[in-house]
Amino acid sequence: MALSRVRLIQESPPSVEGNIVRNELLLNLPQAESEFVLSQLTFVQLRAYDVLQECEEPIKYFYFVDSGIVSILTIMQDGKSVEVGLSGKEGCVGLQLAAGFTTSDTRALVQIAGGAFRVSAPALLKILPRCPVLAKRIQQYGLFLAMQGSQVAACNRLHDVEERMARWLLMSQDRVGGDDIPLTHEFLAHMLGTRRSSVTVAAGLLSKAGLITYNRGIVKIEDRSRLEEASCECYELLRRHTRTWKKEITC
Repeated sequence: MALSRVRLIQESPPSVEGNIVRNELLLNLPQAESEFVLSQLTFVQLRAYDVLQECEEPIKYFYFVDSGIVSILTIMQDGKSVEVGLSGKEGCVGLQLAAGFTTSDTRALVQIAGGAFRVSAPALLKILPRCPVLAKRIQQYGLFLAMQGSQVAACNRLHDVEERMARWLLMSQDRVGGDDIPLTHEFLAHMLGTRRSSVTVAAGLLSKAGLITYNRGIVKIEDRSRLEEASCECYELLRRHTRTWKKEITC
């Protein structure tokens, strides 16, 4: 009876303040690390359009994203922005802190509402030396995000809006998990670094082809396999690189 109870406790998903942990960086840590890290975290709701960190400003918190999507944006002097990365439950926001920096070079904007486990910047610096497995995972995620950013930069330069929109929707669905993705054409234009009119045309073409539907700020993916065909090569390249690196991590 006692042995069964111990096994049940070990197999129960970790939680913080009653919120089950889904963030992949926090799952399956060594028990001592897990207990210590989770004891330092606070669960927070992420509302759409919340700014988690601002360009050239001090970073106050590190976020382990648990649900929803956070966009990583590069900001130009005229205020225009373009998305260079997406972070969902596979990652985190505030990588600069883990590298020893205190300010941000990008804006982190909540694209789709969700939740995250948050820790202050000073607390994170105390956690990492005591949690080498977590520290290595954060470093590895930084490389995943850098790989994503370089591919997206090439995509924005070389591919048309329709292909880029298909790629973006696929990346978002991978993180949301469902077919419905809440967003407006204006917001998507900011993410893709293009005009709203161009997004409207691209969305119309995808909708006419039966790949998506759009209604009141919700894009619904109707045919994922054909949407993958409509996407540029960047989505499959990102997915293949990610699979390869994850296999190397588990070996």
